[in-house]
Amino acid sequence: MNSDPRLSLFRAIRATLGEGAMWHPARQSLFWIDIPGKAVFETTLATGTVRTRPVDQLIGAVAPTAEGGLLAMLQDGVYRLDLETGRTTAFVHPAGHDASTVRFNDAKCDPQGRLWAGTMAIDESAGQGALYRIDPAGSCRRMRAPVWISNGLAWSPDHRTLYYIDSPTRTVQAFDYEAATGDISRPRVAIDTSSVPGYPDGCTIDTEGNLWIAHWDGWCVSRWDPVRARLLDTLRVPVSQVTTCTFGGPKRDTLFITTAGNRLSEADRAAQPEAGYVFAASVGASGFPTDVFGGAG
Repeated sequence: MNSDPRLSLFRAIRATLGEGAMWHPARQSLFWIDIPGKAVFETTLATGTVRTRPVDQLIGAVAPTAEGGLLAMLQDGVYRLDLETGRTTAFVHPAGHDASTVRFNDAKCDPQGRLWAGTMAIDESAGQGALYRIDPAGSCRRMRAPVWISNGLAWSPDHRTLYYIDSPTRTVQAFDYEAATGDISRPRVAIDTSSVPGYPDGCTIDTEGNLWIAHWDGWCVSRWDPVRARLLDTLRVPVSQVTTCTFGGPKRDTLFITTAGNRLSEADRAAQPEAGYVFAASVGASGFPTDVFGGAG
């Protein structure tokens, strides 16, 4: 499949299952992860070098903290990751989370500095996951269950709506979001993505309030108006398993896209030699600064 001319290969370091693209606002660097490779990657645009930080469990996502480090969503819970030493320190292990069968997946901080982190069954069986909200003091509340494969999260520009993806449903759910308390209510389907191939995975929102959604097995990133449920744009990617996207760079106007190659046959790998790499695209849109855990920082 031919890729979109707006798209280019960003970093030629291959992940087995690349995920979790995140632009760190203080470090001005791009982070992403390899779930089965148990690794966190970081690169700056200036140097182009990639630093790899290994972890000792499956990893689902990372999020920046006000102190300058990261939170890492590992198989059995949420950890603090020291970027200087690479050491992980346990932070939250949600009650009832069985790490023998369930692992953490995608996560993101809300504009008030809380962490929202979801889980899924390791064997991807239905109804084993949940979505948690973790406050800066460490309190943890289960916000949605059961969930199949907890994935993309984004907040509307006015912070009154939370968008959430449970991938096998092929929908984006919307919730009324109460910024002061972090409570959500009035669940409804904002977008039915079934007109686009594959399954919605990670997502991000641009400054116009449009959602950009990576499509697993869909060869693309789609752009939607979530208020009118209208497909606005489709960015073709030369890899079938497209996993996450985020805006970054000095002006936050580059869309970084992660991909995977872990479920490809040998023939598919030969046809998709860039599977597992990160791509960058100029799409005529920009994003918001990445929200950090614990507040602005």
